[in-house]
Amino acid sequence: MRIRPAPVSAPTPAPAPAPAAPLVPAAPAGGRLAGVATMVGSGLSNQTGAAIGSLAFPVLGPIGVVAVRQYVAALVLLVVARPSPRTFTWREWWPVASLALVFGTMNLSLYSAIDRVGLGLAVTLEFLGPLTIALATSRRRVDVGCAVIAAAGVVTLMRPRPSTDYLGMALGLLAAVCWASYILLNRTVGRRIPGAQGAAAAAALSAVMFLPVGIAVALRNPPTAGALACAVAAGVLSSAVPYLADLFTLRHVPARAFGLFMSVNPVLAAAVGWIGLGQALGGPEWAGIGAIVAANSLSILTSRS
Repeated sequence: MRIRPAPVSAPTPAPAPAPAAPLVPAAPAGGRLAGVATMVGSGLSNQTGAAIGSLAFPVLGPIGVVAVRQYVAALVLLVVARPSPRTFTWREWWPVASLALVFGTMNLSLYSAIDRVGLGLAVTLEFLGPLTIALATSRRRVDVGCAVIAAAGVVTLMRPRPSTDYLGMALGLLAAVCWASYILLNRTVGRRIPGAQGAAAAAALSAVMFLPVGIAVALRNPPTAGALACAVAAGVLSSAVPYLADLFTLRHVPARAFGLFMSVNPVLAAAVGWIGLGQALGGPEWAGIGAIVAANSLSILTSRS
C-alpha cells in the first residue's frame, strides 16, 4: 500500500498521508499528457516496489521489509513537510497516533498477504477498503449494483479450493480495513493540522514503532546487502515516488480521471506479479480482479462530483 494523497470521491493505495494538492481544472494539453504519464509511472513504481520488496522476504521476512519501508517513508515526509510536533495539541495528536498505528498495520498486513497469496490478489483485496468507503457513502442505485459486482469478485477470489490460503486472504482483507481507516483518519488529520505536517508526524511515529522490530530482525538474521537494497527500493518506489508523483498528477489531471486510473492498480499488481515474480493467475482470479476494478470504474464514471 502506499503513501498517496487521494480525494475521497476517487478512492485510492498508501501508501497518502498528505492532503491532495490543489486541482487545476483547465490544464494545458501538455500538462494533462504529463499528468497521465506520471500516473502510469507512479502505478508501475508502486507495484514494482512491492515486487522488489518481496524478494527480500526470505532474509528479512515481510515484517523486516515493512520496517525498512516505514523508515524510508518517514524520511521522505519529514524532509518534505518539516512538521513541528511540539505545537500539536492532544486534539491533534490522537488522530496522528491512530494514523501511525493504522499505517504500520496496513503495510504489514499487505506485505504478509503478498508473501502468502501473491502480489495481484493481495493488492486487489486491499483495494476493497477505499472501494467500500466510496460505495457505503453513496445512496445511488448504480452504486448498489457496483457493490454487488465487487462482492461477486470477492467471492470468486475467495472461493473454497484445496490450495486456498485463507490466512493470506484474511491478511489482505485486514489491509483493506486498515486502508479504509487510513482514509478516514487522514481526512481528520488534514482538517486539524495544516499541510502535510500531520502525515509526516504519523509516518515518523510509525517508523519509531517499527524501530525495535527492525533491530530484532537484524540481530536474529543479519540482512544481506542485496536484501537490504530490495527493502530500501520498496520504500523508495512504493512510498517516495508515488507520493511525489501524485502531488504533480493532481495538479494536472481531474480527480475523476485520477481515481479511475488508480482503480487499475490491482491489474497492474497482477501483471507485475506475473511478469516479475512468476505469479501466474488463472481465469477465475483474473475475472475476480476484473469485477472489482469494473465496480470501482463504473462508480467513478457515473459519479456527478
